[in-house]
Amino acid sequence: MAFFPMYMDMDNLKVLLIGGGVIATEKLEKLVDFTTNITIISTVISTEALAIIKEHNLSYNLRPYMRGDIEGYDIVIVATDTVELHRAIYEESRSSRILVNSVDDTRYCDFIFPSYIKQGDLTIAFSTSGASPAFAKQIRQYFETIIPKDIEGFLANMKRLRGEIPKGKERMKRFEGMVKDYMEKNFK
Repeated sequence: MAFFPMYMDMDNLKVLLIGGGVIATEKLEKLVDFTTNITIISTVISTEALAIIKEHNLSYNLRPYMRGDIEGYDIVIVATDTVELHRAIYEESRSSRILVNSVDDTRYCDFIFPSYIKQGDLTIAFSTSGASPAFAKQIRQYFETIIPKDIEGFLANMKRLRGEIPKGKERMKRFEGMVKDYMEKNFK
């Protein structure tokens, strides 16, 4: 079964990342695009992850995961090489409303990380529901080449106008015309 695509406001959610290696660092790079309310627990933290932690003033604990560490978190990402730990944390979370992502093992996932493009307010996600992350990455890279470089400015202007022009059919018609003109100029 495919995963439901959903965009979530993470401003008030607490995230726990378990792991500090290469894959955990990749997840951390994605997470800080959307929130900095992140805590990391790992026995080892890569230099790259440590740089992200310091840049965004994130919390971290250099120690192994202990049962109960997930309490108080809304989202838990398990990015280790230990399948048994992934299973144990997922099972521990079943009596709560904590959402779990177990990297590279969809059996222990409530959600997955899509490959995505984020340019200002534009976020486009690509997913194969875990069937082929390599394909999702390649199609993302293709779309990155066709998105206009000025998309952030265009969307910022549209956002500003939404706040200035009263709702209604005229506004909708004007916006549809502006978007159509933009698309015709930039997507040939």
